[in-house]
Amino acid sequence: MGNTFGHLFRITTFGESHGGGVGVIIDGCPPRLEISAQEIQVELDRRRPGQSKITTPRKETDTCEILSGVFEGKTLGTPIMILVPNKDTRPQDYDEMAQKYRPSHADATYDAKYGIRNWQGGGRSSARETIGRVAAGAIAKKILKQAAGVEIIGYVKRIQDLEAIVDPQTVTLEQVESNIVRCPDPEAYERMIERIEAIKREGDSLGGVVECVARHVPKGLGMPVFDKLEADLAKGVMSLPATKGFEIGSGFAGTLLTGSEHNDEFTLDDRGQVRTTTNRSGGIQGGISNGESIILRVAFKPTATIRKEQRTVTREGQETLLAAKGRHDPCVLPRAVPMVEAMVALVLCDHLLRHQGQCRTLDFDIPTALEGR
Repeated sequence: MGNTFGHLFRITTFGESHGGGVGVIIDGCPPRLEISAQEIQVELDRRRPGQSKITTPRKETDTCEILSGVFEGKTLGTPIMILVPNKDTRPQDYDEMAQKYRPSHADATYDAKYGIRNWQGGGRSSARETIGRVAAGAIAKKILKQAAGVEIIGYVKRIQDLEAIVDPQTVTLEQVESNIVRCPDPEAYERMIERIEAIKREGDSLGGVVECVARHVPKGLGMPVFDKLEADLAKGVMSLPATKGFEIGSGFAGTLLTGSEHNDEFTLDDRGQVRTTTNRSGGIQGGISNGESIILRVAFKPTATIRKEQRTVTREGQETLLAAKGRHDPCVLPRAVPMVEAMVALVLCDHLLRHQGQCRTLDFDIPTALEGR
C-alpha cells in the first residue's frame, strides 16, 4: 500500500506525526555489518526539528532504539526494527484543521482517498515519516561505504532565487554542516539565512533546491528497462514530502545543447579504465551507472502550512479562511538534506545488492577497461 520501498534492501516505514512514535523495518540488510544506535542517531540529529532558529521549534530528540535484527553490535541478516517515540506533541494546535483543509497540503486528498485522516500534525503525510527513511539510510550509507567506498553528500543549492556555487567533486560534509542552512557556499548561506528569517517573521515560507552527489559509485548499477538507476533515484527522492522536481546531470539545461555539445566523450585514464571527459550524464548512461559521480537535484516547494490567512473550504464544503497554527519549518531545505541523502543511499544500496546477485554470482571475467570506478 505504498509504505514499502526497495527490492533486496527493503524498508517499510510506519507511524504518524502525533501518534506514539515513528520508525522503520529494514529487510535484506547483509549480516555481520557493525552498526549501533549511536551511528544512526548522527543522521537523525541532522534531520530532527528544533535544531536552529530557521527550523520548526518543535522539541524532539528523535532518540532511536533498535528493537531487532542487531546482536552484539552486528546485523543478523534478519529484519531490523528501529523505533523513535514522539515526545513533544501538541495536537490541540490542529483542532481548527480537523475541519479546514490546508491549501496545498494533503488534507483534502487524504480525505478524498480514505474518507478518514489523522489531522493531528498531518498524520502520515507529515515529514516525521521520514525519520524511518533517514534511519535506514544511515545503514545503507555504511554498507555502500564499506562495500564500495561510496560517499554521498547533499547540500542546499538554492533558496528561492539565491543560488550557491558548489563543486560537487570536492565538497565535504564538514563544509555542509558548518552552518544552519547546510549550504557550503560561505557567500550564499548568510543571505539564505537572512531570507528565511525574514519570511518566517511574515508567517510565510520559501522553497528551493537540494543538490546531492554520490562519489565512487561502482559501474554497472541499474536495471534496464523499467528500473533504470535514474528512474529509481527519481522515485526515491520524489517520494519525499514537498518535492516538486527532479534533475540529474545536465537536467533541463541539457535541452539547450546540441548532441555534440552534450555528449560525454570517452577516454582511458592512467590505469586503462574507461572514463568520460565530462559528466553531463550525471554518472548514469542507459540507466546504468558509468563510474562517474552521480549528481542530482531535487526541487522542494515552500512549506504548505503557514500562518498567513488563506482561503480554503471545510470538510462540509463551506468556504472559509484559515491561518494555520502549529510549529512548522519556514523552509524545509536545511532538514531535507539528510532526507535526500538517505533516499539516494537506499536506492544505490538496493541496486548494489541486485547487481551483485545477478551479475557476480557466476563471477565472469570482465574486460579490464570496464572494471573499476
